[in-house]
Amino acid sequence: MDNALKTKDLEDAELVRLSLADPDKFSLVIGRYQEKLSRYVRRLGASSPEDAEDILQDIFLKIYLNLNDFNPDLKFSSWVYRIAHNQVISHFRKRQVRPEAHSLPIDSPGFQLLADDISLDKQSDINLRQAAITEALNKLDARYREILILKFFEDKSYQEISDILKKPAGTVASLLNRAKKSLKNSLPAKMAEL
Repeated sequence: MDNALKTKDLEDAELVRLSLADPDKFSLVIGRYQEKLSRYVRRLGASSPEDAEDILQDIFLKIYLNLNDFNPDLKFSSWVYRIAHNQVISHFRKRQVRPEAHSLPIDSPGFQLLADDISLDKQSDINLRQAAITEALNKLDARYREILILKFFEDKSYQEISDILKKPAGTVASLLNRAKKSLKNSLPAKMAEL
C-alpha cells in the first residue's frame, strides 16, 4: 500500500502519536495541514505570498514545539487552527499593520453558503455577488471577518470555532450573527435586497 494512501487514512491523533515517537514523522502533520493553513492565513490577510509562507513556517514550528502539550480531549484541527490564529495576530502586531483579507478563490463554496445565509438577492450575477462579498469582507472588523471565514470558508463547526477563538459557543453564535449583519449592511443596497 502506498505511504500517501496510508497517511490519508490515519486519524489526527495517530499522526500526533507518530510525530511524538519519531520527529521525522511530523512531516505527515505538515502534509495534512499545509494547504489548509496556508489558505486560512491568506484569507486572514497575509499581504504577500512571502508573508504567508513566513507565518506558516512559524505556525508549524509552534505546533512542533508544543505537540507534547496537545490535549487529546480537544480536536487536533481546532488546536492547530488556534495556533494559526495566534500566529497571524502576533505577526500583525509585530508589524503594526491591519490585516487586509485577500481575494478568496472564486470557486470557493463558502461564497454561496454565505450569500444564502445572509439572504442575498438570488438574481444577482454570481461574480458580482462574490466580488461584493469579498469587498465587504475586506472592510469588516478583523474579528467579524475571521469568524465568517472560519464558518463559511473553512467549514468549522460552532464548537471548533469556540475552541479556536477560545470563546464560549454562545459568544461564537452572537459574534457570527453580528458579523453576518455587519457584512450584509456593508453590501450595496441592491445586492442586499431580500
